[in-house]
Amino acid sequence: MAQKIPTRLYLSEDEIPKYWYNLRADMKEKPDPILHPGTLRPASAADLEAVFCKEPVAQELDETTRLIKIPDGLLDFYKAYRPAPLIRAYFLEKALGTPAEIYYKHEGTNTSGSHKLNSAAAQAYYAKEEGLDSLTTETGAGQWGTAMAMACAFYGLDLTVYMVKISSEQKPYRKALIETYGANLIPSPSNTTEAGRKILERDPNTNGSLGCAISEAVERAVKTDKCRYVLGSVLNHVLLHQSIIGQEAKAALDKYNIKPDIIIGCAGGGSNLGGLIAPFMAEKLAGTSHTRFIAVEPASCPSFTRGRYAYDFGDTAKTTPLLRMYTLGNGFIPSANHAGGLRYHGMNPILSKLYRDGLLEARTAVQTDVFDAAVRFAKIEGILPAPESSHAIKIAIDEALECKRTGEKKTILFGLTGTGYFDMTAYMSYNAKTMGDYIPTDEDLARGFASLPDIPQNKSR
Repeated sequence: MAQKIPTRLYLSEDEIPKYWYNLRADMKEKPDPILHPGTLRPASAADLEAVFCKEPVAQELDETTRLIKIPDGLLDFYKAYRPAPLIRAYFLEKALGTPAEIYYKHEGTNTSGSHKLNSAAAQAYYAKEEGLDSLTTETGAGQWGTAMAMACAFYGLDLTVYMVKISSEQKPYRKALIETYGANLIPSPSNTTEAGRKILERDPNTNGSLGCAISEAVERAVKTDKCRYVLGSVLNHVLLHQSIIGQEAKAALDKYNIKPDIIIGCAGGGSNLGGLIAPFMAEKLAGTSHTRFIAVEPASCPSFTRGRYAYDFGDTAKTTPLLRMYTLGNGFIPSANHAGGLRYHGMNPILSKLYRDGLLEARTAVQTDVFDAAVRFAKIEGILPAPESSHAIKIAIDEALECKRTGEKKTILFGLTGTGYFDMTAYMSYNAKTMGDYIPTDEDLARGFASLPDIPQNKSR
């Protein structure tokens, strides 16, 4: 008789991974290097340490060390909320009438409400070890800002969060939570930085963007003593920290000899997607797996599916190092009606390289379809998902229904990155049927592409 798979596939506290997994070490073709924007040469550790904490910089530049030890002091913090559960979606399978098996890795069980705490805690820990007093960061939908505020409160660091203005207006309770943890939250763009003032001068009514908020946070960090900037996605060291998600998921599935056929994650800057797929992608790179990997992004911010593979700045003020990634251009501003998170103009270099090499698929979803899937999931599985996660839910449902059509029994794993209880303004808009969809025109995208740096590396590739 076949072994019954439990609804929740738990690991014990002793089974929390002790090392992060560095996917780049197993990639035969590495992502292109980070470039210094002045010299257009690969950025050195010294270049990056002017902005970021030292240990994350070392991790950012490390392409050869396969396993990087998680510090004991950080593991102690992780044990407060990890391991996170892997859940068999029996109710969803039954409701869909699909032969597929559906699993989701639920990262929303910690107080911050999302997977972002995995890297926030790591970066705060390293900042404290380095002897810093304060940090700055940006946040879009608010998950990263919340996680960073929680981590800084735990490690005794001051934090300033520049939150995309439209998000701070749409999500007042997320703002309140960040401030409850003691962080200083400033809607961006603001008049507190030179970058913010310039943006407001050009467009006083702008809704802001992550690129704007990053510019302000970086400027404040470099002008403040014993302060550094921390980022919640896009950079390689963030994906490294998030690899704990995939390692836990794989360990739980391995206990029952379960091999996923399809792994799905939402994609904004790439942190949760990269973390979820990392150990499974290692098997594909080694030729021992044929798992399909699907990135799901909003149709209103389609970096993978309509972006360009180019070197670009990470911020609107063009002050950051240059990353080669799929990008809509640092000047791209998402539509104001976009409520589902995943607003960043570019995508992590590792994931961009995997997509470029055909190892990763990408799809888009329009906002109302995403919320249709979110509400359906909430009614069936009993968890209100974050709008970001709901992009993955939408495609997981599509794939399960395709199995129903063909009669194939496939195993589907997706990332539930967090809960949606601070996103009620968006759910209220959906329930009132005032939520709309917007897909940028080619002209909209052309304005973003016009902001790409005019450098030889972008002309020759």
